[in-house]
Amino acid sequence: MKSTEEIYIKRCIQLSKNGLGTTYPNPLVGSVIVYNDSIIGEGWHRKSGESHAEVNAINSVKDKTLLSKSTIYVSLEPCSHFGKTPPCCDLIIANKIPNVVIGTIDPFAKVSGSGIKKLLEAGKNVTVGILEDECNELNKRFFTFHNKKRPYIILKWAESQDGFIAPISKEKKEPVWITNEFSRQLVHKWRSEEQAILVGTQTVLDDNPTLTVRDWTGTNPIRIVLDQNNKIPKESHIFDNQARTLSILKDNINFNNTIAAQIAKYLYNNDVQSVIVEGGRKTLQTFIDADFWDEARIFKGPISFNEGVKAPNIKIRNTQKQQILTDELILFFNHD
Repeated sequence: MKSTEEIYIKRCIQLSKNGLGTTYPNPLVGSVIVYNDSIIGEGWHRKSGESHAEVNAINSVKDKTLLSKSTIYVSLEPCSHFGKTPPCCDLIIANKIPNVVIGTIDPFAKVSGSGIKKLLEAGKNVTVGILEDECNELNKRFFTFHNKKRPYIILKWAESQDGFIAPISKEKKEPVWITNEFSRQLVHKWRSEEQAILVGTQTVLDDNPTLTVRDWTGTNPIRIVLDQNNKIPKESHIFDNQARTLSILKDNINFNNTIAAQIAKYLYNNDVQSVIVEGGRKTLQTFIDADFWDEARIFKGPISFNEGVKAPNIKIRNTQKQQILTDELILFFNHD
């Protein structure tokens, strides 16, 4: 049976997920305020530069006199520094909320532990580490960025029944669909959730993709393209005005050495917290061979090509499988 604290932190996690894809570079955070075993206020962080979860939760409480007898729950340590908004700790203290329950500590150097310290010094009852693993998983992108100094890396591709990601030849410069429309819609949802999407030169030359969110409602990711010799035509879709595009050229990294770590460092230096690597095979295999990835999401469609571009070679481990009508979705996690 879950404890009362776990139930309310679980609600914080649910609320925070409403901000997935819109809070970058900030983390996902949810907050609820409880008085006499009833939620009297709740909120989540919606967008960078806007009010944090604790602020929205406090503002949603109709009877502010109850705050001095309440408990505020928050999935991530409240901030203690001035950024684009004032410190949430100060607001909690100013509203005389006596009890604070926190899911996990913020790894960001300007916050890490200092928010908890400030609340304790103000005489608050502070509890830390409720559903900690779930709260850490919630902000796997933010935590990876700050702890490992690189973005959270997701590999994604679709392959045929006989293990090819593309036919040997095609008539038009556009993708050849292996999966059904529902799988493609899911991919667009994923794009709306991540900060960036990355492809290699050949993918742009062969498919002329837009790399945007079209079958889902959400923000277009930053488009990252590897273009060693700057040969992608400027009229390509990736250079339209639908989304920001970054080209990684030979001036940015050394293409003669292992490039996965270099790409990750380049993206980190450009404040990219998460990236979906969508191809092609050479680009995907580069990250696999360097063991520089966190998740792989692989669709297997019902069609066969008999010959073509072979799918990347990846070691199967920690897998989950789902069926999407005619397609099978296989999820890999690169951790124990």
